[in-house]
Amino acid sequence: MTIPQPTNASPTPTTSLPPTMNAVVNHRGGAITNGASFTDEQLPTPALAQGHDLLVKVEAVSVNPVDTKLRAAHRTGSGRVLGFDAAGTVVSVGEATRLFRPGDRVFYAGDITRPGSDAAFQLVDERIVGHAPTSLSSADAAALPLTSLTAWEALFDKLRIADTDTGTLLVVGAAGGVGSMVIQLAKTLTRLTVIALASNPASGDWARALGADHVLDYRDPQCAERITELAGHGVDYVFSAYSKGNIPLYAKVMRPFGQVVAIDDERDLDWYALKDKALSWHWEFMFARAKHHAPDVIRQHEILERIAALVDAGDLRTTVTRRLAPLNASTLREAHSMVETHHMLGKVVIAAR
Repeated sequence: MTIPQPTNASPTPTTSLPPTMNAVVNHRGGAITNGASFTDEQLPTPALAQGHDLLVKVEAVSVNPVDTKLRAAHRTGSGRVLGFDAAGTVVSVGEATRLFRPGDRVFYAGDITRPGSDAAFQLVDERIVGHAPTSLSSADAAALPLTSLTAWEALFDKLRIADTDTGTLLVVGAAGGVGSMVIQLAKTLTRLTVIALASNPASGDWARALGADHVLDYRDPQCAERITELAGHGVDYVFSAYSKGNIPLYAKVMRPFGQVVAIDDERDLDWYALKDKALSWHWEFMFARAKHHAPDVIRQHEILERIAALVDAGDLRTTVTRRLAPLNASTLREAHSMVETHHMLGKVVIAAR
């Protein structure tokens, strides 16, 4: 993809900024019912953007499992702003920016090492930001960045699937946020046959609506046999959102030299079981590029630009299923509670107002 040419954008903000802003601050971990899990506070508005940073007025956010994990694990008592999906409008740009101007509508997943999007304003590096789809509201756009980036990197950076590739992709966790985008990208940009594993009829209907060729109930005792019947020579690729207890399944249904890409946080997995078929295991972590200052960090900008174009062309759809408002401690508790059930279809978003 061609990188946009320099815009010579001015670092001057388009509007005067208030000295403080509304923010939702996470002080304690544990259960979401803990009163200190989220509090509504006034924090200093971030300084005007410098370097490659954009200062964005946040208009909507979405909640992902990473938000709930970081919140639940917080033990220090110090306050921090979470939130790793947002859509909004650029207020000011740093002197090194080349991709955006004040007034641009943008969407992004952010950087796990910096303050998040659960606030009125946020600083974010332009190289991990995309122009928001023109056909979507900010709320609908906010559902897409983290899951789209994760799905794209999993399929095309880790598994290196090409648009001409055929074969079978097994999607485990098909109705979740990332699984929903994996199905859409695989059916839009490749020639793969997609087998989706679902936990209930609603999840199955969701996966079919997104384009899955086959949907199976993972609780079915004959699930492995059904996968093998559909895959013929064996599954070529597996996207794994839930790896615990599933490696024996992968080892059974995959063809020799097949590949698995996983996004979950399981530590004690029996990878040795994959050796007999010489299967490859990949980890996908969407925050790795920004966290470790990867030389190709701008690839996330390029991916989001492509995602926006596919959405505006009608090839991809937003995965919002629940909408809340406004952005405050109460609605964030509600959204985190939904995500923590691990049975949500698609994404929950919160509009700032």
